[in-house]
Amino acid sequence: MSCAFFHPAEGFSRDEIRAVQTVRLAASIERAKASPFYAERLKNIDPGDIKSPEDVRRLPLTTKDDLRASYPDGLVAAPREKLVRLHASSGTTGSPTVIFHTQNDLNSWADLMARCMHMVGIRSTDVFQNMSGYGLFTGGLGIHYGAERLGCLTIPAGAGNTKRQIKLIMDFGVQVLHIIPSYALYFGSVLREMGISPEDFPPRIALIGAEPHTDAARRKIEALLGLKAYNSFGLSEMNGPGVAFECLEQDGLHIWEDAYIAEVIDPETLEPVAPGEVGELVMTTLCREGMPILRYRTRDLTRFLPGECACGRAHVRMDRIKGRADDMFIVKGVNVYPMQIEAVLMAMPEVGENYLIELTRHDYKDDIVVKVEMKEEFFVEDMRALAGVQKRIASRLRDEILVTPKVELVEHNSLPKSEGKAKRVNDLRGADNGNGNG
Repeated sequence: MSCAFFHPAEGFSRDEIRAVQTVRLAASIERAKASPFYAERLKNIDPGDIKSPEDVRRLPLTTKDDLRASYPDGLVAAPREKLVRLHASSGTTGSPTVIFHTQNDLNSWADLMARCMHMVGIRSTDVFQNMSGYGLFTGGLGIHYGAERLGCLTIPAGAGNTKRQIKLIMDFGVQVLHIIPSYALYFGSVLREMGISPEDFPPRIALIGAEPHTDAARRKIEALLGLKAYNSFGLSEMNGPGVAFECLEQDGLHIWEDAYIAEVIDPETLEPVAPGEVGELVMTTLCREGMPILRYRTRDLTRFLPGECACGRAHVRMDRIKGRADDMFIVKGVNVYPMQIEAVLMAMPEVGENYLIELTRHDYKDDIVVKVEMKEEFFVEDMRALAGVQKRIASRLRDEILVTPKVELVEHNSLPKSEGKAKRVNDLRGADNGNGNG
């Protein structure tokens, strides 16, 4: 297969990657010490003692709870006047995880994303349609700027409105899509209903990510849309999309090791797992100015793939994400924690003590159904009053988790009880819920 590189770092040997990582790790530690959080955590670490990438293990691990506890800017390492953007994700405690970027950070991020896109055959002559949400969510703007950096004519269509998406694709001869897997499956069913065959659908490439998906789901997407779909991995703490990406071989995702150090550890012992074994992915930024993050526990479970890739790149490949080391679930590309939902429900006077979260799938589209027990005095026959409570709960949940759930109000003591730990989440999406990217 063709092995055209967008950036010289793609062609680095293992020795060159290690040399760059060593120098950049020391520099990243030095920058991180300018933040209040790492100034304390790294006070006994001398950047001059970093002699190899493996020395990253001398650093303490960083968790999402650390980021929340340091809200709003405890990890910022650059002067305020150098910060040009922030992204945020919702959090279980009500405080979001916030990531700050300098202009150099954004330029580096766009280059990494352009590198990913170029690797799978996208060129400046392509028309690219971004079908992802914009705003604080990193997937929209991250990939948008990567496409523009590559030189594509970029259509910021955003999420939803399927008929309009199809019109844009057909009218402007769109060749490349960015779309979340579950929506891609639904999108394919709409195309079929409209009588548009895969052969008549212009795009040849789809970038899919932001939620778990199986390889079987990917193959179904490719058949429905008549294109090649490439798996993407990213997380907002490491910028967003552009951390790792499949090449044309579709055999694992290359992690850009000139920008990150990746480890796979046992989530219980916190020690490195044996080569090829599944563990928790831990990531360290090497080029971030505004907010360096060292040894971040992603909670994603994966493994490094052995051997060399036929594409010629020596950057390590990670397998599809196997699941989470915690109880997070992903719906419509958004990370959701059950405790976020509980915090909203328990703050409402009408709500009782019990609730159940059901994850459902219909026509390839995922939904959250939140069944809420009402206190007896509020479960009245006045349908308008109940509808008002239902709407208010849905609105407050939408503000917290960034996805609008379906809310069902039920009578007190009508939901199943458990003698032990309460089962709060019932995933009814079936076997194709799968393993994909984080």
